[in-house]
Order: sequence, then C-alpha cells, then structure tokens
Amino acid sequence: MAEPEAQLLLAVGLIEKDTSGDVLWVWCYPSVTAELRDLLLRKSCLTDENKLLHTFVFGQYKRSWFYITTVEVQESPVLKKVTHFSIVLTAKDFNPEKYAAFTRILCRIYLKHGSPVKMMESYIAVLTKGVCQSEENGSFLSKDFDARKAYLAGSIKDIVSQFGMETVILYTALMLKKRIVVYHPRIEAIQEFTRTLPALVWHRQDWSILHSYVHLNEEELEALKACTGYIAGFTDSEVNSRPDLYDVYVNLADSEITISPLVKEAMTMGKLHKEIGQLIVQSAEDPDKSDSQVIKDISLKTKEILATLASLTEVSDGNEKPTLNSEALKQKRFPPATENFLFHLAAAEQMLKI
Repeated sequence: MAEPEAQLLLAVGLIEKDTSGDVLWVWCYPSVTAELRDLLLRKSCLTDENKLLHTFVFGQYKRSWFYITTVEVQESPVLKKVTHFSIVLTAKDFNPEKYAAFTRILCRIYLKHGSPVKMMESYIAVLTKGVCQSEENGSFLSKDFDARKAYLAGSIKDIVSQFGMETVILYTALMLKKRIVVYHPRIEAIQEFTRTLPALVWHRQDWSILHSYVHLNEEELEALKACTGYIAGFTDSEVNSRPDLYDVYVNLADSEITISPLVKEAMTMGKLHKEIGQLIVQSAEDPDKSDSQVIKDISLKTKEILATLASLTEVSDGNEKPTLNSEALKQKRFPPATENFLFHLAAAEQMLKI
C-alpha cells in the first residue's frame, strides 16, 4: 500500500520574476527552511544568467525531493507585474511524472486567479484526499502515479545505444555503490539519463542514490559527500576538475566514461564483466524487448551473482548478517577479476568481517 500523500508532500512554494527582472521567493505553505529556500531559488531557471527556460526540473537534497515547474506569463489580467513564475513542490518520494502533473495544475490555477490561496486549497485537497479536481484546470489523482512506474519511466535502451559495452562500467559502479558524476550542459539530458541508472541495480529499488541536479555549491557538495554511493548530475563543466567528487565520471555530451585511478583496482574488468556487458547489449538491442524486459534480464543476471556470493557466506553468531568466507571464495578459483568483484561486492553489501 502506497503512503498517503499526507506523508509524502512536504511543502509548496512560489517564485516570481517581475517586470524589472527581480526574482523573489513570494510564498510557501506550510514552511520551507532558509537553507532550502536558497537552494530552490538556485534550482529555479529564473535565477539563471543564461535566461533559458526549463519547464520542469527535479532533484534531491538531504533526502527531500524538489520539483519545479516554470512558466512564462503572457497577457494575464491578474499577474500584471509578473513575467515568469516557478511553482515548487518538495516531497519525500521520487516521482517526477506525478509532481510534474500536479505542478502544471497549480500553475494553471495561479495564472487564472493570481493568488496563492487557490493553490493552497488544491495542495491541501491532495494532501488530505490525494486528489484535486476542477473542470477548467484539470484533475489530479495521486494514485495514478505509483513509484514503480516512476522507476521504469527512463530508457535503459537509450543508455545502451549510447554507451554499448561500456554500460557494464556503470553497472559495476552501481553494484559496488561507487560515486558516479554525470556532466552535460543541458539539464534535461542529465535528468533523463541519471534517473534511469538506478534501474541497472533493480534488486535494490533505491532511487535515494539519485541527485539529478547538483550545483558546485559548498553546502550541496557537503551534503553529497555525506552519501556513500551516488549518481550526481551537473551542468557545470567545472565538475570535471573535481576528482574528489567521483569514482566514475560520465561526460554525457561526448559519450565518454572515465574511471578514477583510485577505484581502478576495485573496478577491474574481467570475463564476468564481459559476460554481463554482452548480456546487457544483446538484451537492449533486441527490438522486441521493452525497457522493463531489459531491466528484468539484467536483474536476473544480478540475482545469479548475488546467489553465488550468498553461497560463499557464513553466519557466525546465529543472528548476525551473513559474512563472506574469504577461504571459500579463494577455493572457488574464480578468474582474478571475478574474485575481486565478488570481494568488493561483499564489501558494498556490508558482508565483510570487520
């Protein structure tokens, strides 16, 4: 059973750009901390020098997701002094489609009434009943958008058609809970790509590792560094010269993947990786397979690997998590890269004896 919206939605906010070009945080309900407000102003494209309009952006900061829809105001009798505005939602769950639909409705309401009160009414309706209905602004039903649908919305096939066999580097980095940084000048490209990556390790169904829109800002980088493994998206090419932030660097614009020297050993590729890479490519290139079938194929291979790992573990104190028996691993005489990968995977899954 999905959580009711009351436990998922955190706040709604409004940012406006007026005719004199000033961008202001105008209103929010129930409240947003000063720290988060600065972050959201930074994420809204209205504060961006290059004046590009991004209709929808999303990301995560300290376990809260943010979703921002921005519109241009044209000939509105109720918003005479406003040229653009952004509606911001913060929530506990990852679901871009759900919150894009809801923020679009809130935008229509604000364009029509020019007052946050009407938006607040719809927000409270969704908060309490999971639904807001109106003839002219469209209806929104939160139960139409389940989390699994959001997890499957990206295209693994697109990633494989861009990176081919190198997709296995991304798979390995995710399996070992490494830090992946993705760069592209266009935020839309970053978001599309990064949101799909966690599906490569479907068995975890963990999208909390996704930080799809990060600025090179001290607070944001500190928060990022506090996470064990992550996928972080940047539109600033400066991130390239920040090796402290990544184990694997993906230049999406040039289709290049770089492995940091620090993790070369843990990420050594061998026969097993070649097998996984071939499986990923064959599955993704099959025109009859949907993205979710490709995810399933990869997931079955992952389960096989995890089963191998489980067979090499032992439970010492009866109630503890099983730990890796390194002797059993050595006796298997796997190729060195396979043994190495299983050892590092055990470390990532906290299965090593401390």
